[in-house]
Amino acid sequence: MNPLEALRTAFEDLAAHKLRSALSMLGMIFGVGAVIAMLSIGAGAEREAISLIDRMGLRNIMIRDKEIKRDELDEIRKKSLGLSRRDMQAISEGVPGVELVVPRLETNTYKIMAPGTKADAKVYGVSHRQAELAHLEVVEGRFLDALDEKRHEQVAVIGSAVRRDLFGYEAAVGRDLKINDVWFQVVGLLADSGGSESFEGVSVGSTAAEIYVPFTTAIRKFDRDPLHAPLDEIVVQLPEAASPQSSAAVIRSLLDRIHGGVDDYDLIIPQALLEQRQRTQRLFNIVMGCIAGISLLVGGIGIMNIMLATVLERTREIGVRRAVGAKRSDIRNQFIIESFSISLVGGMAGVVMGIAIAHIVAAYADWPTVVTPTSILLSTGVSITVGLASGIYPAVRAAELNPIDALRYE
Repeated sequence: MNPLEALRTAFEDLAAHKLRSALSMLGMIFGVGAVIAMLSIGAGAEREAISLIDRMGLRNIMIRDKEIKRDELDEIRKKSLGLSRRDMQAISEGVPGVELVVPRLETNTYKIMAPGTKADAKVYGVSHRQAELAHLEVVEGRFLDALDEKRHEQVAVIGSAVRRDLFGYEAAVGRDLKINDVWFQVVGLLADSGGSESFEGVSVGSTAAEIYVPFTTAIRKFDRDPLHAPLDEIVVQLPEAASPQSSAAVIRSLLDRIHGGVDDYDLIIPQALLEQRQRTQRLFNIVMGCIAGISLLVGGIGIMNIMLATVLERTREIGVRRAVGAKRSDIRNQFIIESFSISLVGGMAGVVMGIAIAHIVAAYADWPTVVTPTSILLSTGVSITVGLASGIYPAVRAAELNPIDALRYE
C-alpha cells in the first residue's frame, strides 16, 4: 500500500467513526487554538505598544510635573518652582548630546468658541519643534514656527474633532476661534493620530480634540494657578548613540539640585517602559505556551489511546494482511499515517478555532490581535509532530504482532 492510498484509507476510517475521531482530536483542537489565540493576542499587544512608544518617542525622556495635594504645595513651592524654563536651559547645557528640549503646558480652559458654535478640547502651549518631536502630521496649513513663539502670536493648530465641532467640514485654516477670552487664528489642521491610550500608566492622548498654541503665548495670555508649575512637561530628545538610562540619571541629578531635592516631578523613559512591557509579554507567552503545551500533550495521549484501541480492534485485519504478503513496515506506516491524519485534521480545526477566538477578542474585548502566518505554521507543525510521535508506539505494536496469533484473534 503506497502512502497516498494509506492516507485515503485513513480519512475513510475517520469518516466512518466520526464521534470517536472528533473526541480524539479535541486535545489537538484546543491546543492549536490556544497557541494561535495566545500568539495573536501577544503580537497585537506588541504592535500596539510599539505604536504608542513611537508616539511617545523611543529616544525621548519625558519629565512631567507630579500631581501633589494642594495643602502640600505651599511648603514645596518655598523650595522648588516646579518644572520651568530654567530646567530646560540646565538640561540643554548640562546633558551631553541633547538634540531637543521641548516644553508643554496645559492651559486652564473653560470655553472654546467660534462664531455661533463651541467645542470641548484641551489646549496646550507647545514649542514649534513639537511636530518634529511627536511625529505630528499637518494635513492643512502649517504648524507653529519659531517666529510665532518669538512674537507671542495668537495662532493655533487644531485637531480634526475641534474642526468638526467649530467649523463642520469646511476649511478651518484662516478662521478665528476664541479660547477663554483670547482670539486665535487657525493656521493648521492636524491629522488623526489614533485613539487616546494609556501605556504602563502613561497617558498618550489623541490629537483629534486638542489645540496647540505657542507656549510663549499661553504663558502670557492665560491665567495660571501661582502654585502650579510653569510647565507641565519637558521632553528631551536624545541622539541614537546616547543611552536613555545614563542621560536620565544626569537629568535627575541636575533637576534634584535645581529643585532643592524636592520630588515634584516624574521622569519617564519610554524605552524602559517598552522593555518592561516586553518582559511582561514574554512571561505571558511562557505561561500561555505551557497551558497550550499541556493541551497538545493531552491531545497526543488521546491519539495514542485511540490508536492502541484501533490496533486491538483490527488485529485480525493485520493478520490477514501479513498473511497475504504485507511487510512489517507496511503495517507500521499505515498506523503512523492514520495518526498523522488525525493530528492534521485536528490541527486544521484548531487553526480555525484560534483565528475565531482572536477575532472575538478583538471585537468584544477591544484588545488588538494579529494572526500571523508564523503562529499558524508553528501550531500546526507542533500538533502534527505530537500526533506522529503519539502514533509511533501503537504502529510498532501493530507491526510486531505475530501473523498466526493475529489470525486466531476473535
